[in-house]
Amino acid sequence: MDKFVIRGNKKLRGDVTISGSKNAALPILAATLLTDEDCMIHNVPRLEDIHTMIKILKYLGKEVTFDNNTLVVKERSSKSFCAPYRLVRTMRGSFCVLGPLLAKRKKAKVSLPGGCVIGVRPVDLHIKGIEELGAHVTVREGYCCATVQRGLEGKRIFLGGSFGPSVLATANVMMAAALAKGETVIECAACEPEVTDLARFLIRMGADIQGAGSPFITIRGKKKLGGCTYTIISDRIEAGTFIALASASGSALTLRNADVESLGAVLEAAMHMGVNYEIRSNNTIQIKSSKKVKPIHITTYPYPGFPTDLQAQFMSALTLADGVSTVTERVFQERFMHVSELNRMGAQIYRSGSYAVIKGVKSLEGAEVMASDLRASAALVIAGLAAKGETQVLRIYHLDRGYEQLDKKLQALGADVQRMKE
Repeated sequence: MDKFVIRGNKKLRGDVTISGSKNAALPILAATLLTDEDCMIHNVPRLEDIHTMIKILKYLGKEVTFDNNTLVVKERSSKSFCAPYRLVRTMRGSFCVLGPLLAKRKKAKVSLPGGCVIGVRPVDLHIKGIEELGAHVTVREGYCCATVQRGLEGKRIFLGGSFGPSVLATANVMMAAALAKGETVIECAACEPEVTDLARFLIRMGADIQGAGSPFITIRGKKKLGGCTYTIISDRIEAGTFIALASASGSALTLRNADVESLGAVLEAAMHMGVNYEIRSNNTIQIKSSKKVKPIHITTYPYPGFPTDLQAQFMSALTLADGVSTVTERVFQERFMHVSELNRMGAQIYRSGSYAVIKGVKSLEGAEVMASDLRASAALVIAGLAAKGETQVLRIYHLDRGYEQLDKKLQALGADVQRMKE
């Protein structure tokens, strides 16, 4: 396994180009199962999760080529309907093949998913949605097995969960409904930009979808969808990670290819932390941090609220704030695995249930820390870049699941970061 060795306490400067969105790319790749025609998708990030999804598509009978961030999906003769555990277990996003497999091939057998250890993330809303469309679903031996006899039929479906809408469940039902008979209305749909991007891709394939980006999505099913060419949105979580980095390290950065419209809550939080920013043309954001981080109170919510996927990174910056901050996690209440590791670096964070209180310190100290999940990995890298001395971040395979060549991007900004073997 690889690790990052970081010598921190340096101000970074320069331009960084934000990669394509992983969370948009995964369901869009799954949606290629809805057609027998060719699909060409641009701005696809080169990540471990993307390579896993490519393996799943190949296993399910697709021919896939991936070159220079452009991915081409073509049909082969195989008509498998099973996504096995050995592939699906490494990431939760792969479960979104369930809807398109069922809609196109009338049956699906998909392993229950794995991914990061950030709390319970059930698939009950996925199952509820496709059952409402007429599928017969059983869960046995670690697999979700779904069949449909005469084809899926549109229906009004409420997808609200205990902690709000589900992005992947919305995606799964929307993809299945694209080939269902009649009209489907998803109530309490997820509003995230990644859902909107999937809807745009499906529309480009010939689907009839209205309301994406709102809590009510209407899908009028088609008998057939075709191929298309499409460019994926940029990754708002990567952009937010660099914003948190700029705050923690007092750096001046220019983010290019940033999805500015999706970053409202993030930029608002950064501004209150003392980050100055200017939005330029062509989705460019210039960021300059103040000398001292200001304390704030953050609560995560589904979009357009502050994203749970940036909670850990902003907590890293708040460990250096001039005062006391709080973080309340409303999406994944167990998503605090990074707290103990940050405290090993000298942070003063106190957690109780879904709340964390962060008492700012003057400086962090380098230490050997272990990444527990994707976003916690980024938080520890940010802390290491801001800390005095040397930090070793172990198990960065988590990081490689969601950040494209992060070490090289940081090196280009002047960071002393080296990838080494543990």
